[in-house]
This record gives sequence, C-alpha cells and structure tokens, in this order.
Amino acid sequence: MDGIGAAMLIGFSGLMGFNQVVIKVSNGGFGPVFQAGLRSLIGLAVLLAWLAFRGQLKRASNPAPAPTPTPTHWTRSVHLWGLVSGLLFTAEFVCLYIALDLSSVSRVTIIFNSMPVWLALAGHLLLPGERLNSMRMLGLVLAMGGVVLAVLHRGSGDASLLGDILALAATLAWAGIALCARLSPLAHVPPIRQLTYQLATSALVLLAISPLFGPLLRDPTALHISGVVFQAVAIASLGYLLWLWLISIYRANAVASFSFLSPVIAAILGWLLLDEVIYPQVWAALALVAIGIVLINRK
Repeated sequence: MDGIGAAMLIGFSGLMGFNQVVIKVSNGGFGPVFQAGLRSLIGLAVLLAWLAFRGQLKRASNPAPAPTPTPTHWTRSVHLWGLVSGLLFTAEFVCLYIALDLSSVSRVTIIFNSMPVWLALAGHLLLPGERLNSMRMLGLVLAMGGVVLAVLHRGSGDASLLGDILALAATLAWAGIALCARLSPLAHVPPIRQLTYQLATSALVLLAISPLFGPLLRDPTALHISGVVFQAVAIASLGYLLWLWLISIYRANAVASFSFLSPVIAAILGWLLLDEVIYPQVWAALALVAIGIVLINRK
C-alpha cells in the first residue's frame, strides 16, 4: 500500500465513521429501510448525472474493450453477477440501517467494520496472491482483538442482541460484494458500472419492501433530509466509487483492513455529537487497530 492509497483509505474510513452518525440521526425522520432506499435512489441519480456531465454515460454502460467481440453469454453473466452484487448491497443496508436504529453508533460500527477479517480469510482461500503469512495473520488477530475489546461491555443499556446480529449480517454482505468484485466477471467491469448495478438494484428493492418495516416517515425535518442527501452524494455515489476503484488496484485485504479505523472514529463522533458514552476499551482498541493495520500492510 503506497502513501496515496493509504491517505485515501484513511479519509474514506473517516467519512464512513461520520456516516454512521448521520444514519443514526436521519433515522429520527425516516424509517430505516425507506431512508436506505432514498439514499440509493438519490445516489443513483447523482452518479448518472455526473457521468452524463463528463460524457461517460455510454462508456460506463459497456464492458471494457476487448480485442474480439464480447460473447453474449459473457454479457449475460455480467448482468447476473451485477444483480447478485446489487442484492448483497441491498441486504447490507437493510441490516445496517435497522441495526443503527436499535443500538448505538459505536457498537454497530465496530461489529460492521469487522469485514476485513472475513474478507481476508476468504481471500486466503480464494484470491490468488492474497494468502496470509504469519505477520499479516497476527495483524488481523490484533485488529480483531481491538474490535472484540470494544464490544465486550454490554451493561450500558445500548446493547441489542438483534442489532449485533444484523450488524454482523451486514458485514458479511459487504465482504460478499468485495469478493464479487474480484472473483466474478465483474472483475472485468469498470467500478462505475458495478456501483450502478448496486444502486439501481437496491433503490428498487429497498423502496418496494420499506412499507414492511413500519412507517416510512417519522416527522422529518431539514436536518434529516440533509442527512439523506449527504449519504447519497458523499457515500452512496462518490464514496463507494472510490472504494471500488481502490479495491481494483490494491490487495483486497489491504484495502479492507483500513475499515478498522471507522469504528473508532464513529465512536468518538458518537460521543462528541450524540452524547453516547465512550468507554476506555475504545482507546485500547484504537492501539490494537493501528498496530494491526501496520502489520497487515508491511511489505
């Protein structure tokens, strides 16, 4: 991992940590699943508008140029895996948004950002060139130890077993998206097209099923509306496009390892902005996470 990639990933982790606070606040004005659907719909519109402005809309809708004509079955396979990626994206945010409705920002994001462990283990078995040596395995163990340490305390009144389970389900869906981007025909598709599949599928499905999860509106204000717009522009469109681009050029487990920063950042922001209690375990977790990231990314 070079300095530019590391800087981008640290910035993205900070953005993701802040995003959890925004989701928590915006849940006060919208039903969680309906809010997630609105975010995907607006994010898709922003993404398409940006592509149209740059004159890339037509190019983004086609596979990468090949010296021979693209077989029809290959095109169908891309569409199929695009749908799979979109459904995983949908499942991820159904679980995450409901989890944040049930529990505190710090708890949910710490569990949610355990994704690098599952991705690194899957990459060890499935991705060429991403086998874990003893040093990187130690880094993963230390970083995961920091996550576990941060969630051990359950006596504060903000612990929800269902919220924990949903956060874990969300992180497994996130790892599945990363594997799709590397192992399926989507590996030959530009990140912008992958994200289009995800946003289009999730917008359709989330808005369709949102009435099943209670009232769509919870007395929204300008704050809640601006929160949804922030998620759509800074996260769902431009933010995830950056993440998909980074995972296409760096090792999957190296990119994913930086997400361990997000729960610590989110916990601190939850304390500053939402008056959530921050425990000493979080500071110890920060040290373990930092050491783990260094070990995972050592040459």
